[in-house]
Amino acid sequence: MSRGAVLVTGASSGIGLAIAQALLAEGFSVIGLSRSAPKGLGEGFTHLPVDLTDPVALTAALGDLPPLAGVVHAAGLLRVGRHDAFDFTDGARMWQLHVETSARLIGALAPRLSDGGRIVLIGSRVARGAPGRALYAASKAALSGLVRSVAAELAPRGITVNIVAPGATDTPMLRDPERASEAPKLPPIGRMIRPEEVAATVAFLLSPLAGAITGQEIVICGGASL
Repeated sequence: MSRGAVLVTGASSGIGLAIAQALLAEGFSVIGLSRSAPKGLGEGFTHLPVDLTDPVALTAALGDLPPLAGVVHAAGLLRVGRHDAFDFTDGARMWQLHVETSARLIGALAPRLSDGGRIVLIGSRVARGAPGRALYAASKAALSGLVRSVAAELAPRGITVNIVAPGATDTPMLRDPERASEAPKLPPIGRMIRPEEVAATVAFLLSPLAGAITGQEIVICGGASL
């Protein structure tokens, strides 16, 4: 028997795919929002093709969803550049995907979540600042204010709202040629974060045992922030 349906954005690859796999293994059904469909996730997975940065398309995709137990916004975009070479087009794209899409998802879906539901946004350790990543960091840092504000509003309904903020994670985005000028640094544990480790933390936040955790940012950094 399904534990309920969870919406996961960016489910076609990387952290989003790992989250979809973990939640399916935990007995949830998963509705994945992404441009392309992942393969091999089985009967418990439903794919809805959508450009998350298109407000009209996103609103239409959210209109016919079944009742949800949770929402996970894992889709992300990383573009790098120093302060003297900002690409404000890229900055606007990151802000739209990370912040505006988060707000649209929360605004549309929180009223329809069952009491005791869960919302998790994938942030980044870089939100605390890193050379060459200022515009990306700004878009991820904004999630903290968003999450803490919404968490306070939804707490009376038992709905939790949290951020899982990984460091450099071994995903296709890490190997994107667009970031070649600002290569990721290996954390002190001697390896990159694994998508499955991020997914396991998200799955815990969706579990009954995490009902008292809300408005928080959980950092998975392999010691990089020490």
